Amino acid sequence: MVIIHSPQCLQYAAEGHPESPERITTALDVLHEHHHDWLTPELCCEQDILRVHTPQLLTAVKDGTFSDADTPFFPQIFELAQLAAGSAILAAQQAMRGQPAFSLMRPPGHHAGRDRVMGFCYFNNIAIAVAKMLADESQAVRRVAILDFDCHHGNGTEDIFQGDERVLFASLHQSPCYPGTGLISRDNCLNYALAPQTKPPEFLAALTDALEKLAAFKPELLAVSAGFDAYKGDPITQMGLEIDTYHDIGAHIASFCQATKKARTPLPCFMVLEGGYSRDFARCVESFVNAWW
Repeated sequence: MVIIHSPQCLQYAAEGHPESPERITTALDVLHEHHHDWLTPELCCEQDILRVHTPQLLTAVKDGTFSDADTPFFPQIFELAQLAAGSAILAAQQAMRGQPAFSLMRPPGHHAGRDRVMGFCYFNNIAIAVAKMLADESQAVRRVAILDFDCHHGNGTEDIFQGDERVLFASLHQSPCYPGTGLISRDNCLNYALAPQTKPPEFLAALTDALEKLAAFKPELLAVSAGFDAYKGDPITQMGLEIDTYHDIGAHIASFCQATKKARTPLPCFMVLEGGYSRDFARCVESFVNAWW
């Protein structure tokens, strides 16, 4: 596994906010105990952002003229959000070179819509990376599947790609739960609204169904919004997954990529960190990443 990370993403914090630098540092400590290849990302350019976000949103993040109770402004947040998006792009590029890659960065992205900052997210990292791959003629990517297993619905990703025939989006999430969307499937967006306290067998059954539908789409790239807040000990959700469940999730996705081949090679896959706020966050990440060995 290629891990994409920059220590610059640890340079902002709000007291008491669950999306903290500590969640990343604990994961780094655990992942450095294993053999992985590590790469450092660069800032994405504004053109990359503008493929999925409005100029008004870009300016608002740059100037701090947005308003969301969960998503504070920090003086350097524009550049840090650019760096997180750049990390997702680098992960996608590594995947296209035949190496599964995981972007271990913050801020997360899947709640950021075309023209809205929300839910700890400034720019939609995975959407920016997917849009760049679709726009880059050298990559020859025409169809992308996006799988989101964060406990919260990836409403921003749905907002950006709904109706785009080049993309099939599947989200597995707790409902009722923030942000209150993702109750039904529509167009190219498949939503699996799972009841609070959903246990591993039911979650994995939904994942299997989602992967079967993504396989029928015949994607040339798989993008994964990897959230770890459906874990039973997460402080802001009410789901029932175990640490080992994340190994099962990783194994299911890895097997999907092996079975969904492109030119006799596994389907390229990259992963972008979203949520996860429990004391066992690092162990959940470790369990998921180790499934790819």
